[in-house]
Amino acid sequence: MSEKKVRPFGFRDKLGYLLGDLGNDFTFIFASCYVLVFYTKIMGVSASIVGTMFLVARCIDAFTDIGMGRVIDNSKPGKNGRIRPWILRMCGFVALASFMMYQSFLVDASMGVKIAYMFITYILWGSVFYTSINIPYGSMASVISAEPKDRSSLSVFRSMGSSIAGIFIGVVAPLIIYKTDALGNQVVSSTRFSMISGVFSVCAVICYLLCYFLTTERVETAPKKQEKGTTKKALKAIVTNRSMIGVILSALLMILASLMTQGINTYLFADYFRNTAALSVYSMLTLPAMFILAALSTKLAMKFGKKECGAVGMLFSGIAYILLGFLKIKNVWLFVALIFIAMLGMYFFTMQCYALVTDVIDDLEVKNGTRDDGTVYGIYSFSRKIGQAIAGGLSGWALSWIGYNELAAGQTEAVANGIYDLATFFPGVIYLACGLVLIFIYPLSKNVVDNNVATLETRRKAQ
Repeated sequence: MSEKKVRPFGFRDKLGYLLGDLGNDFTFIFASCYVLVFYTKIMGVSASIVGTMFLVARCIDAFTDIGMGRVIDNSKPGKNGRIRPWILRMCGFVALASFMMYQSFLVDASMGVKIAYMFITYILWGSVFYTSINIPYGSMASVISAEPKDRSSLSVFRSMGSSIAGIFIGVVAPLIIYKTDALGNQVVSSTRFSMISGVFSVCAVICYLLCYFLTTERVETAPKKQEKGTTKKALKAIVTNRSMIGVILSALLMILASLMTQGINTYLFADYFRNTAALSVYSMLTLPAMFILAALSTKLAMKFGKKECGAVGMLFSGIAYILLGFLKIKNVWLFVALIFIAMLGMYFFTMQCYALVTDVIDDLEVKNGTRDDGTVYGIYSFSRKIGQAIAGGLSGWALSWIGYNELAAGQTEAVANGIYDLATFFPGVIYLACGLVLIFIYPLSKNVVDNNVATLETRRKAQ
């Protein structure tokens, strides 16, 4: 491993990395929040079928995510780097695939045709094209800089990019997608759905291109020789390495709760509070929290440890969400204010969760003597997608279980109350579980991380 003599790591790299995840989440968060809405409210597909589609796609991801990781680890460096070129190659494909998911020209076709189109476009977007750009993007953090503090900063800026996308989509999408009918119910416009998906796809391409041109690969690694059984060995690390198990479980639980909450919130504000404008305000309130936490996150993580701060944050959010569930709040603005406070702990962990992956890569290198950035990130990404799939599946199935009627303009009071319970108790329990995983399973405390960094530095100096 050697350092290229290029410009020093700085704000330009952080901004570029932020824009990369902003590009990712223009399609990822939009899909997480609105694919279910589009196919249930516009196309008339059962929520349980959409949930099944999510699980099928994630089974495919088991092969595509890890396969793309192996491609990255065995790629030869070019004049523009080893990983960055994939951003340029694939950005147009992922944007186009996302746009095609939200087309309603088959609304009058048979249910079988609609379901087939839904499966094909979603799998092309998520399991093929999104994977081919997200795995390289996530692996870039380890080649932009070798310094732990720089990588922690990249994790913070990546989380900021995701938060900005979430805020933008959360504010803009409900205002455009929904309209009020004569009875005061919130209904969805298919034309507006297609339009906003196209706008977000164009925004994604612009962000990807800026990510490509603003970032620089500084750490070179020689391409690995393809050896029989190397992928099997990388997968075995999940079972044998405790830090890998811990980061996968924490990521799965965090993404499961946060994405299901995002998806259910669209129904919560439309069918329980009957106020989708409040959903936009709720999303905008994330912005000050994000900047406050971004300023504090790296400093607190460096002082107390990423594991330690993350565990406290997740436990706080879990308890707060459960309390909101018992309070059964009816006033939408009081709910928005309290849920904003409840999310603060979760957002803190989100700021540092990607830096945990780099710590795991270091831990595996210390223990096994090999460094497989792409494969490890591919496995980590797959675990997050499993969380996404379970969230999407549970969202669809849970709505069916509580009696949600996809074609009804309004829902019964019992169904509305069920939506409220899903939006509060479920994330509360899962966030608590995530905090406990960080405490009792994930072993990389501040002392262990510092010792691993020192060990690897000593090894490299001796080479």
